[in-house]
Amino acid sequence: MPEAKKLWGGRFSGGTDPLMEAFNESIHFDRRLYAADIQGSQAYAKALKRQGILTATEQKTLEKGLSAVLREWQKGTFELRPGDEDIHTANERRLSELVGSVAGKLHTGRSRNDQVATDMRLWLRDEVTALIGYLRTLVGALVERAESDVDVLMPGYTHLQRAQPIRWSHLLLSYAFWFQQDAVRFEQFLPRVAQLPLGSGALAGNPFQVDREWLAKELGFASVAPNSLYGTSDRDFVAELLFHSSLTMVHVSRLAEDLIIYSTAEFGFVKLADAYSTGSSLMPQKKNPDSLELLRGKCGRVFGGMSGFMMTYKGLPSTYNKDMQEDKEPMFDAVDTLSGSLQITAAVITTLKINPDKMRGSLTADMLATDLAEYLVRKGVPFRETHHISGAAVKMAEDRSCQISDLSLADLKTLHLSFEKDVMQTWDFEKSVDRRSSIGGTSRNTVKAQIDQLKQWLA
Repeated sequence: MPEAKKLWGGRFSGGTDPLMEAFNESIHFDRRLYAADIQGSQAYAKALKRQGILTATEQKTLEKGLSAVLREWQKGTFELRPGDEDIHTANERRLSELVGSVAGKLHTGRSRNDQVATDMRLWLRDEVTALIGYLRTLVGALVERAESDVDVLMPGYTHLQRAQPIRWSHLLLSYAFWFQQDAVRFEQFLPRVAQLPLGSGALAGNPFQVDREWLAKELGFASVAPNSLYGTSDRDFVAELLFHSSLTMVHVSRLAEDLIIYSTAEFGFVKLADAYSTGSSLMPQKKNPDSLELLRGKCGRVFGGMSGFMMTYKGLPSTYNKDMQEDKEPMFDAVDTLSGSLQITAAVITTLKINPDKMRGSLTADMLATDLAEYLVRKGVPFRETHHISGAAVKMAEDRSCQISDLSLADLKTLHLSFEKDVMQTWDFEKSVDRRSSIGGTSRNTVKAQIDQLKQWLA
Protein backbone atom coordinates (compact mmCIF):
# COMPACT_ATOMS: atom_id res chain seq x y z
CA MET A 1 0.00 0.00 0.00
CA PRO A 2 1.50 3.40 -0.92
CA GLU A 3 2.30 5.78 1.93
CA ALA A 4 -0.61 8.08 2.73
CA LYS A 5 -0.14 11.71 1.74
CA LYS A 6 0.08 14.24 4.53
CA LEU A 7 -2.50 16.99 4.50
CA TRP A 8 0.42 19.36 4.80
CA GLY A 9 3.01 17.40 2.79
CA GLY A 10 3.22 19.33 -0.49
CA ARG A 11 6.07 21.56 0.63
CA PHE A 12 8.25 18.65 1.83
CA SER A 13 10.46 16.28 -0.14
CA GLY A 14 12.01 14.29 2.72
CA GLY A 15 10.34 11.72 4.94
CA THR A 16 9.51 12.12 8.61
CA ASP A 17 11.48 10.37 11.34
CA PRO A 18 9.27 7.53 12.69
CA LEU A 19 9.95 8.78 16.19
CA MET A 20 8.67 12.19 15.16
CA GLU A 21 5.63 10.55 13.57
CA ALA A 22 4.71 8.99 16.91
CA PHE A 23 5.59 12.15 18.83
CA ASN A 24 3.46 14.31 16.54
CA GLU A 25 0.34 12.21 16.24
CA SER A 26 -2.73 12.77 18.40
CA ILE A 27 -5.12 10.21 16.94
CA HIS A 28 -4.85 7.98 20.02
CA PHE A 29 -6.71 10.60 22.05
CA ASP A 30 -8.42 13.03 19.66
CA ARG A 31 -10.29 10.17 17.98
CA ARG A 32 -12.94 10.98 20.60
CA LEU A 33 -13.83 13.97 18.44
CA TYR A 34 -14.88 11.79 15.48
CA ALA A 35 -18.59 12.63 15.64
CA ALA A 36 -17.99 16.36 16.13
CA ASP A 37 -15.46 16.37 13.28
CA ILE A 38 -17.95 14.74 10.94
CA GLN A 39 -20.77 17.03 12.05
CA GLY A 40 -18.62 20.09 11.38
CA SER A 41 -17.53 18.76 7.99
CA GLN A 42 -21.10 18.06 6.88
CA ALA A 43 -22.13 21.59 7.79
CA TYR A 44 -19.07 23.04 6.05
CA ALA A 45 -19.87 21.09 2.87
CA LYS A 46 -23.31 22.70 2.87
CA ALA A 47 -21.72 26.12 3.33
CA LEU A 48 -19.42 25.47 0.35
CA LYS A 49 -22.42 24.46 -1.76
CA ARG A 50 -24.13 27.72 -0.83
CA GLN A 51 -21.09 29.57 -2.22
CA GLY A 52 -20.97 27.53 -5.41
CA ILE A 53 -17.73 25.74 -4.51
CA LEU A 54 -19.56 22.41 -4.48
CA THR A 55 -22.42 21.30 -6.67
CA ALA A 56 -25.52 19.90 -5.03
CA THR A 57 -24.50 16.42 -6.18
CA GLU A 58 -20.99 16.81 -4.73
CA GLN A 59 -22.36 18.06 -1.44
CA LYS A 60 -24.76 15.10 -1.18
CA THR A 61 -21.95 12.70 -2.03
CA LEU A 62 -19.79 14.15 0.73
CA GLU A 63 -22.65 14.09 3.21
CA LYS A 64 -23.42 10.43 2.53
CA GLY A 65 -19.75 9.53 2.63
CA LEU A 66 -19.26 11.28 5.95
CA SER A 67 -22.33 9.52 7.35
CA ALA A 68 -20.78 6.21 6.30
CA VAL A 69 -17.54 7.14 8.10
CA LEU A 70 -19.57 8.03 11.19
CA ARG A 71 -21.30 4.64 11.16
CA GLU A 72 -17.93 2.90 11.02
CA TRP A 73 -16.78 4.75 14.12
CA GLN A 74 -20.04 3.99 15.90
CA LYS A 75 -19.85 0.29 15.06
CA GLY A 76 -16.17 0.08 15.95
CA THR A 77 -15.18 -0.98 12.42
CA PHE A 78 -13.20 2.13 11.46
CA GLU A 79 -9.64 1.03 10.66
CA LEU A 80 -6.83 3.42 11.44
CA ARG A 81 -3.96 3.45 8.98
CA PRO A 82 -0.36 4.63 9.16
CA GLY A 83 -0.38 8.36 8.50
CA ASP A 84 -3.66 8.97 10.34
CA GLU A 85 -1.96 11.47 12.61
CA ASP A 86 -5.16 13.04 13.91
CA ILE A 87 -8.92 12.64 13.67
CA HIS A 88 -9.21 15.13 10.79
CA THR A 89 -6.64 13.27 8.69
CA ALA A 90 -8.21 9.91 9.48
CA ASN A 91 -11.73 11.00 8.56
CA GLU A 92 -10.64 12.72 5.35
CA ARG A 93 -8.52 9.75 4.30
CA ARG A 94 -11.43 7.36 4.80
CA LEU A 95 -13.84 9.72 3.05
CA SER A 96 -11.52 9.80 0.03
CA GLU A 97 -11.52 6.01 -0.07
CA LEU A 98 -15.32 5.98 -0.07
CA VAL A 99 -16.22 8.85 -2.43
CA GLY A 100 -13.06 9.51 -4.43
CA SER A 101 -11.45 12.78 -5.42
CA VAL A 102 -14.43 14.98 -4.54
CA ALA A 103 -13.35 14.55 -0.92
CA GLY A 104 -10.43 16.83 -1.74
CA LYS A 105 -12.84 19.76 -2.15
CA LEU A 106 -14.07 19.55 1.45
CA HIS A 107 -11.06 21.33 2.89
CA THR A 108 -11.45 24.35 0.59
CA GLY A 109 -10.85 27.48 2.66
CA ARG A 110 -10.69 25.44 5.85
CA SER A 111 -7.68 24.74 8.04
CA ARG A 112 -7.21 22.17 10.73
CA ASN A 113 -6.79 25.23 12.96
CA ASP A 114 -10.41 26.31 12.72
CA GLN A 115 -11.54 22.72 12.27
CA VAL A 116 -10.12 21.41 15.55
CA ALA A 117 -11.32 24.42 17.51
CA THR A 118 -14.82 23.80 16.16
CA ASP A 119 -14.66 20.08 16.92
CA MET A 120 -13.60 20.72 20.51
CA ARG A 121 -16.38 23.19 21.11
CA LEU A 122 -19.01 20.90 19.58
CA TRP A 123 -17.83 17.99 21.72
CA LEU A 124 -17.56 20.05 24.88
CA ARG A 125 -20.98 21.64 24.47
CA ASP A 126 -22.65 18.24 24.74
CA GLU A 127 -20.39 17.10 27.58
CA VAL A 128 -21.03 20.23 29.66
CA THR A 129 -24.76 19.72 29.19
CA ALA A 130 -24.33 16.18 30.56
CA LEU A 131 -22.28 17.48 33.51
CA ILE A 132 -25.05 19.90 34.40
CA GLY A 133 -27.45 16.95 34.42
CA TYR A 134 -25.18 14.99 36.80
CA LEU A 135 -24.94 18.00 39.10
CA ARG A 136 -28.71 18.36 39.18
CA THR A 137 -29.03 14.66 40.03
CA LEU A 138 -26.56 15.08 42.88
CA VAL A 139 -28.37 18.13 44.22
CA GLY A 140 -31.61 16.17 44.04
CA ALA A 141 -30.09 13.30 46.02
CA LEU A 142 -28.86 15.68 48.72
CA VAL A 143 -32.22 17.44 48.91
CA GLU A 144 -34.14 14.17 49.14
CA ARG A 145 -31.83 12.99 51.91
CA ALA A 146 -32.06 16.29 53.75
CA GLU A 147 -35.85 16.17 53.67
CA SER A 148 -36.06 12.62 55.03
CA ASP A 149 -33.46 13.23 57.77
CA VAL A 150 -34.63 16.69 58.82
CA ASP A 151 -35.11 15.77 62.51
CA VAL A 152 -31.57 14.43 63.00
CA LEU A 153 -29.31 16.64 65.13
CA MET A 154 -25.53 16.45 65.20
CA PRO A 155 -22.53 18.50 66.25
CA GLY A 156 -21.46 21.23 63.87
CA TYR A 157 -17.69 21.66 63.70
CA THR A 158 -15.22 24.49 63.23
CA HIS A 159 -11.49 23.68 63.21
CA LEU A 160 -12.75 20.07 63.44
CA GLN A 161 -13.76 20.84 67.04
CA ARG A 162 -17.34 20.59 68.28
CA ALA A 163 -18.90 24.01 67.94
CA GLN A 164 -22.71 24.25 67.92
CA PRO A 165 -25.58 21.81 67.34
CA ILE A 166 -26.97 21.71 63.80
CA ARG A 167 -29.28 19.57 61.75
CA TRP A 168 -27.67 16.84 59.64
CA SER A 169 -29.89 18.14 56.85
CA HIS A 170 -28.33 21.57 57.23
CA LEU A 171 -24.91 20.09 56.47
CA LEU A 172 -26.21 18.16 53.45
CA LEU A 173 -27.85 21.29 52.10
CA SER A 174 -24.64 23.29 52.39
CA TYR A 175 -23.14 20.93 49.80
CA ALA A 176 -26.33 21.00 47.75
CA PHE A 177 -25.98 24.77 47.40
CA TRP A 178 -22.32 24.43 46.43
CA PHE A 179 -23.22 21.95 43.71
CA GLN A 180 -26.10 24.14 42.60
CA GLN A 181 -23.66 27.00 42.09
CA ASP A 182 -21.35 24.68 40.17
CA ALA A 183 -24.25 23.85 37.85
CA VAL A 184 -25.06 27.54 37.42
CA ARG A 185 -21.45 28.28 36.51
CA PHE A 186 -21.50 25.55 33.87
CA GLU A 187 -24.80 26.89 32.51
CA GLN A 188 -23.28 30.37 32.24
CA PHE A 189 -20.24 28.83 30.57
CA LEU A 190 -22.19 27.16 27.74
CA PRO A 191 -22.70 30.30 25.60
CA ARG A 192 -18.95 30.94 25.69
CA VAL A 193 -18.32 27.39 24.50
CA ALA A 194 -20.88 27.83 21.72
CA GLN A 195 -18.89 30.45 19.79
CA LEU A 196 -18.11 29.32 16.25
CA PRO A 197 -14.48 29.37 15.00
CA LEU A 198 -15.26 27.60 11.71
CA GLY A 199 -14.68 29.88 8.74
CA SER A 200 -11.62 31.51 10.30
CA GLY A 201 -9.23 29.49 8.13
CA ALA A 202 -5.68 29.01 9.36
CA LEU A 203 -5.63 32.51 10.86
CA ALA A 204 -6.57 35.22 8.35
CA GLY A 205 -10.15 34.27 7.51
CA ASN A 206 -12.01 32.48 4.73
CA PRO A 207 -11.49 33.71 1.14
CA PHE A 208 -14.67 32.14 -0.23
CA GLN A 209 -17.08 34.25 1.82
CA VAL A 210 -18.70 31.26 3.53
CA ASP A 211 -21.66 32.39 5.59
CA ARG A 212 -20.39 31.96 9.12
CA GLU A 213 -23.65 33.08 10.70
CA TRP A 214 -25.46 30.40 8.72
CA LEU A 215 -22.83 27.87 9.85
CA ALA A 216 -23.36 28.89 13.47
CA LYS A 217 -27.10 28.35 13.15
CA GLU A 218 -26.61 25.03 11.35
CA LEU A 219 -24.32 23.73 14.12
CA GLY A 220 -26.33 25.18 16.99
CA PHE A 221 -23.75 27.75 18.06
CA ALA A 222 -24.85 30.85 19.95
CA SER A 223 -22.47 33.25 18.20
CA VAL A 224 -19.59 33.59 15.73
CA ALA A 225 -16.00 34.22 16.79
CA PRO A 226 -15.64 37.89 15.78
CA ASN A 227 -11.93 37.76 14.91
CA SER A 228 -10.26 34.97 12.95
CA LEU A 229 -6.95 35.17 14.87
CA TYR A 230 -8.89 34.87 18.10
CA GLY A 231 -11.15 32.17 16.66
CA THR A 232 -8.36 29.75 15.78
CA SER A 233 -6.18 30.27 18.86
CA ASP A 234 -8.65 30.82 21.69
CA ARG A 235 -8.54 28.09 24.31
CA ASP A 236 -10.02 30.09 27.15
CA PHE A 237 -12.96 27.72 27.01
CA VAL A 238 -10.61 24.85 27.89
CA ALA A 239 -9.10 26.83 30.75
CA GLU A 240 -12.57 27.72 31.99
CA LEU A 241 -13.74 24.12 31.80
CA LEU A 242 -10.71 23.03 33.81
CA PHE A 243 -11.31 25.72 36.44
CA HIS A 244 -15.02 24.95 36.81
CA SER A 245 -14.21 21.23 36.97
CA SER A 246 -11.48 21.81 39.56
CA LEU A 247 -13.78 23.91 41.74
CA THR A 248 -16.56 21.35 41.50
CA MET A 249 -14.10 18.61 42.44
CA VAL A 250 -13.03 20.70 45.46
CA HIS A 251 -16.64 20.54 46.64
CA VAL A 252 -16.76 16.80 45.95
CA SER A 253 -13.51 16.37 47.86
CA ARG A 254 -14.71 18.36 50.88
CA LEU A 255 -17.92 16.35 51.09
CA ALA A 256 -15.90 13.14 50.78
CA GLU A 257 -13.58 14.28 53.58
CA ASP A 258 -16.51 14.99 55.91
CA LEU A 259 -18.03 11.59 55.22
CA ILE A 260 -14.68 9.81 55.62
CA ILE A 261 -14.27 11.36 59.06
CA TYR A 262 -17.86 10.68 60.08
CA SER A 263 -17.57 7.05 58.96
CA THR A 264 -14.64 6.28 61.30
CA ALA A 265 -15.23 4.25 64.46
CA GLU A 266 -14.28 7.33 66.46
CA PHE A 267 -17.32 9.16 65.06
CA GLY A 268 -19.64 6.43 63.78
CA PHE A 269 -22.14 8.92 62.35
CA VAL A 270 -22.45 7.34 58.90
CA LYS A 271 -21.94 3.97 57.26
CA LEU A 272 -21.21 3.52 53.57
CA ALA A 273 -23.02 0.90 51.56
CA ASP A 274 -20.96 -2.17 50.74
CA ALA A 275 -21.25 -1.28 47.05
CA TYR A 276 -19.04 1.77 47.63
CA SER A 277 -16.56 0.28 50.10
CA THR A 278 -13.73 -2.22 49.93
CA GLY A 279 -11.86 -4.41 52.40
CA SER A 280 -8.26 -5.08 53.33
CA SER A 281 -6.13 -7.86 51.83
CA LEU A 282 -4.68 -8.47 55.30
CA MET A 283 -7.14 -7.28 57.95
CA PRO A 284 -10.52 -9.04 57.66
CA GLN A 285 -12.35 -6.55 59.87
CA LYS A 286 -11.64 -3.53 57.64
CA LYS A 287 -14.30 -1.70 55.64
CA ASN A 288 -12.59 1.10 53.79
CA PRO A 289 -14.34 4.15 52.27
CA ASP A 290 -12.44 3.77 49.00
CA SER A 291 -15.10 5.52 46.94
CA LEU A 292 -14.76 8.63 49.07
CA GLU A 293 -10.97 8.46 49.16
CA LEU A 294 -10.85 8.20 45.37
CA LEU A 295 -13.19 11.17 45.07
CA ARG A 296 -10.91 13.16 47.35
CA GLY A 297 -7.81 12.06 45.42
CA LYS A 298 -9.20 12.78 41.96
CA CYS A 299 -9.61 16.44 42.88
CA GLY A 300 -5.83 16.77 42.71
CA ARG A 301 -5.80 15.06 39.32
CA VAL A 302 -8.21 17.59 37.79
CA PHE A 303 -6.47 20.55 39.40
CA GLY A 304 -3.13 19.25 38.12
CA GLY A 305 -4.53 19.13 34.59
CA MET A 306 -5.63 22.75 34.91
CA SER A 307 -2.30 24.02 36.22
CA GLY A 308 -0.38 22.08 33.56
CA PHE A 309 -2.53 23.43 30.75
CA MET A 310 -2.24 27.00 32.00
CA MET A 311 1.54 26.73 32.00
CA THR A 312 1.39 25.66 28.34
CA TYR A 313 -1.17 28.29 27.37
CA LYS A 314 0.53 31.27 28.99
CA GLY A 315 3.61 31.35 26.75
CA LEU A 316 2.09 31.01 23.29
CA PRO A 317 2.54 33.66 20.59
CA SER A 318 -0.56 34.65 18.65
CA THR A 319 -2.72 32.22 16.64
CA TYR A 320 -2.23 28.47 16.43
CA ASN A 321 0.86 26.69 17.74
CA LYS A 322 1.45 22.95 18.04
CA ASP A 323 1.61 23.33 21.82
CA MET A 324 -2.17 23.50 21.61
CA GLN A 325 -2.23 19.77 20.94
CA GLU A 326 -1.76 19.57 24.71
CA ASP A 327 -5.23 21.07 25.28
CA LYS A 328 -7.26 17.94 24.57
CA GLU A 329 -6.06 15.36 27.06
CA PRO A 330 -6.67 17.55 30.14
CA MET A 331 -10.06 18.51 28.69
CA PHE A 332 -11.03 14.87 28.11
CA ASP A 333 -9.68 13.78 31.48
CA ALA A 334 -11.44 16.55 33.40
CA VAL A 335 -14.79 15.69 31.79
CA ASP A 336 -14.32 11.95 32.40
CA THR A 337 -13.18 12.40 35.99
CA LEU A 338 -15.88 14.89 36.92
CA SER A 339 -18.59 12.86 35.20
CA GLY A 340 -17.70 9.69 37.09
CA SER A 341 -17.15 11.52 40.36
CA LEU A 342 -20.54 13.23 40.34
CA GLN A 343 -22.35 9.97 39.62
CA ILE A 344 -20.47 8.11 42.36
CA THR A 345 -21.11 10.91 44.86
CA ALA A 346 -24.84 10.86 44.18
CA ALA A 347 -24.91 7.08 44.62
CA VAL A 348 -22.98 7.30 47.90
CA ILE A 349 -25.41 9.88 49.28
CA THR A 350 -28.46 7.88 48.21
CA THR A 351 -27.26 4.62 49.80
CA LEU A 352 -25.58 6.07 52.90
CA LYS A 353 -26.85 4.92 56.31
CA ILE A 354 -26.71 7.24 59.29
CA ASN A 355 -26.67 6.63 63.03
CA PRO A 356 -28.93 9.35 64.49
CA ASP A 357 -28.40 8.16 68.07
CA LYS A 358 -24.64 8.41 67.71
CA MET A 359 -24.95 11.86 66.17
CA ARG A 360 -27.20 13.12 68.94
CA GLY A 361 -25.13 11.38 71.61
CA SER A 362 -22.12 13.40 70.50
CA LEU A 363 -23.86 16.64 71.45
CA THR A 364 -22.48 18.03 74.72
CA ALA A 365 -23.70 20.87 76.89
CA ASP A 366 -20.58 22.97 76.35
CA MET A 367 -21.75 23.35 72.73
CA LEU A 368 -24.52 25.55 74.17
CA ALA A 369 -22.09 28.03 75.71
CA THR A 370 -22.95 30.51 72.97
CA ASP A 371 -26.64 30.05 73.79
CA LEU A 372 -25.80 30.92 77.40
CA ALA A 373 -24.17 34.15 76.24
CA GLU A 374 -27.18 34.91 74.04
CA TYR A 375 -29.49 34.32 77.01
CA LEU A 376 -27.83 37.25 78.77
CA VAL A 377 -28.00 39.35 75.59
CA ARG A 378 -31.76 38.95 75.75
CA LYS A 379 -31.57 40.28 79.32
CA GLY A 380 -29.90 43.42 78.01
CA VAL A 381 -26.24 42.57 78.71
CA PRO A 382 -23.78 43.55 75.91
CA PHE A 383 -22.55 40.53 73.94
CA ARG A 384 -18.86 41.23 74.54
CA GLU A 385 -19.57 41.01 78.27
CA THR A 386 -21.79 37.94 77.96
CA HIS A 387 -19.08 36.16 75.96
CA HIS A 388 -16.67 36.49 78.89
CA ILE A 389 -19.35 35.47 81.39
CA SER A 390 -20.19 32.33 79.41
CA GLY A 391 -16.48 31.56 79.13
CA ALA A 392 -16.21 31.83 82.91
CA ALA A 393 -19.08 29.35 83.25
CA VAL A 394 -17.25 26.91 80.93
CA LYS A 395 -14.13 27.29 83.09
CA MET A 396 -16.13 26.72 86.28
CA ALA A 397 -17.57 23.48 84.87
CA GLU A 398 -14.13 22.31 83.74
CA ASP A 399 -12.68 23.00 87.20
CA ARG A 400 -15.45 20.93 88.75
CA SER A 401 -15.19 18.19 86.11
CA CYS A 402 -18.86 18.52 85.24
CA GLN A 403 -20.98 19.67 82.35
CA ILE A 404 -21.87 23.36 82.10
CA SER A 405 -25.51 22.30 82.32
CA ASP A 406 -24.79 20.84 85.78
CA LEU A 407 -24.07 24.30 87.20
CA SER A 408 -26.83 25.53 89.47
CA LEU A 409 -28.63 28.83 89.25
CA ALA A 410 -26.69 29.91 92.34
CA ASP A 411 -23.42 29.09 90.58
CA LEU A 412 -24.40 31.12 87.53
CA LYS A 413 -25.52 34.08 89.66
CA THR A 414 -22.00 34.33 91.02
CA LEU A 415 -21.02 35.20 87.46
CA HIS A 416 -23.86 37.65 86.75
CA LEU A 417 -27.03 38.61 88.62
CA SER A 418 -29.13 38.63 85.42
CA PHE A 419 -29.35 34.83 85.43
CA GLU A 420 -32.84 33.63 86.40
CA LYS A 421 -34.64 30.28 86.63
CA ASP A 422 -35.46 30.25 82.92
CA VAL A 423 -31.74 29.91 82.15
CA MET A 424 -32.16 26.16 82.60
CA GLN A 425 -34.16 26.13 79.36
CA THR A 426 -30.91 26.99 77.59
CA TRP A 427 -29.74 23.36 77.86
CA ASP A 428 -32.06 22.11 75.12
CA PHE A 429 -30.49 21.17 71.81
CA GLU A 430 -33.76 21.26 69.88
CA LYS A 431 -34.49 24.80 71.07
CA SER A 432 -30.93 25.81 70.31
CA VAL A 433 -31.12 24.81 66.64
CA ASP A 434 -34.60 26.27 66.23
CA ARG A 435 -33.44 29.62 67.57
CA ARG A 436 -31.19 29.86 64.48
CA SER A 437 -34.20 30.87 62.41
CA SER A 438 -32.94 33.66 60.18
CA ILE A 439 -32.55 32.88 56.45
CA GLY A 440 -29.97 30.14 55.97
CA GLY A 441 -30.02 28.97 59.58
CA THR A 442 -30.31 25.47 61.00
CA SER A 443 -33.83 25.71 62.44
CA ARG A 444 -36.41 23.28 61.15
CA ASN A 445 -38.33 26.01 59.31
CA THR A 446 -35.28 27.55 57.66
CA VAL A 447 -33.94 24.15 56.62
CA LYS A 448 -37.31 23.35 55.06
CA ALA A 449 -37.19 26.72 53.28
CA GLN A 450 -33.77 25.78 51.86
CA ILE A 451 -35.17 22.45 50.69
CA ASP A 452 -38.07 24.24 48.98
CA GLN A 453 -35.66 26.70 47.35
CA LEU A 454 -33.58 23.90 45.86
CA LYS A 455 -36.66 21.96 44.79
CA GLN A 456 -37.87 25.00 42.93
CA TRP A 457 -34.51 25.27 41.17
CA LEU A 458 -34.63 21.57 40.24
CA ALA A 459 -38.19 21.76 38.90
